Amino acid sequence: MTVGLVILLAVSVLVFLGVTHRVLDRMHLTDRQALLALGLMLAGSFVDVPVYRGLQSVSINLGGAVVPIVLAIYVLARADTPLETGRGVLSAIITGIALFALTRLFAFEEGRTILDPLYAFGLVAGVVAYLAGRSRRAAFAGAVLGVVLLDAAHLVEVTTRRMPATVHLGGAGVFDAVVIAAVVAVGLAEIFGEAVERIQGGPVSNVEREVRVDSPVAGRGPEAAGDQDREHEGSRTHQSGAGRDDSDQA
Repeated sequence: MTVGLVILLAVSVLVFLGVTHRVLDRMHLTDRQALLALGLMLAGSFVDVPVYRGLQSVSINLGGAVVPIVLAIYVLARADTPLETGRGVLSAIITGIALFALTRLFAFEEGRTILDPLYAFGLVAGVVAYLAGRSRRAAFAGAVLGVVLLDAAHLVEVTTRRMPATVHLGGAGVFDAVVIAAVVAVGLAEIFGEAVERIQGGPVSNVEREVRVDSPVAGRGPEAAGDQDREHEGSRTHQSGAGRDDSDQA
């Protein structure tokens, strides 16, 4: 069993036990949605769909490419602001470029590296995606899509150079890199995001948020609050005047 599958199984257990509920809530995902996505990735990791057979034999792995891409797009689509969505896209591009530069700067020769290159790519992708995306959603999308972009860049390279090659998009070790990158990116965003929230006085609870939204003067500023006070004062004056009229009639 590969490292990616082991990590995925471990995350699935944590989700099932409810340990990751807070993280998933910040990413606008439910436990059921997360378990479904993890299950599809686990099952899909064994499925390669042939795309093209010729000088280059191309296939795409469901668990390492299709499901992560769909999940990343879904998470970005539910981002709080367009700015966060843009950061997620930019994070993916920056991560892909960083990984591509890594392949050009270092010759990862088998037996001469301390860490498997694909694991190294996963770690680098997670860190870069977090730094570029900052939020949990943008970091996750940037990490996943960045690794997939590197795999796609490899396909473009062998195609333009007309090199005979077998390319499994999202398959083999790339699956491990995608899983590692996603876990590292979200983990860093959660750790540092929690630290920032505590420094700023802690996150706003759902009850406080609802009270602020439901308040009739929420977001209207001090002038609106003053108007409301004047309305109450006018109402009390009107009621007092009405009482005097009734006594005069009596």
